[in-house]
Amino acid sequence: METDTMVSESRRQIVIRSLTEIDRIMEWRREVIRTVFGIDPSEELMAANRDYYVRHVPDGTYLELTASADGVYAGCGGVCFQEELPSPDNPSGRCAYLMNIYVRPGFRRKGIGAAVVSALIKEARVRGCGKIYLESTQAARRMYSRLGFQEMSGMLKLPLGSD
Repeated sequence: METDTMVSESRRQIVIRSLTEIDRIMEWRREVIRTVFGIDPSEELMAANRDYYVRHVPDGTYLELTASADGVYAGCGGVCFQEELPSPDNPSGRCAYLMNIYVRPGFRRKGIGAAVVSALIKEARVRGCGKIYLESTQAARRMYSRLGFQEMSGMLKLPLGSD
């Protein structure tokens, strides 16, 4: 991943950078959980997130990007790289799971989320991923659709939380 990717969007300069400093990634993660889920994350959850980042950032199976607009941090996004059983729709078995896509409220609807997601898609292609997954809020679905994402039929989810 290039260190800096510059995108001009509506006369605004958007700079996308990879982020490898765990403490900075944790700050973004805490902000995402507070804003998206509307809760203060527990210390146990944050410790589990730190453990994940410590294992996966150095080995390249997780990549975090930040976006700044005109020099101000505006958003972030991450991708988990994984391998699944090769199939007709993904012969390589390599896939990417986008998560932690977030744009601060004052910067929304200005191309920042699309710039972050586009950079993550580019990186997934470079790594030979044949499939990219994500979960989306209703508000972001139009952006993802414009970037080529399609609804997946036939998917179910079984949450296996602690009882």
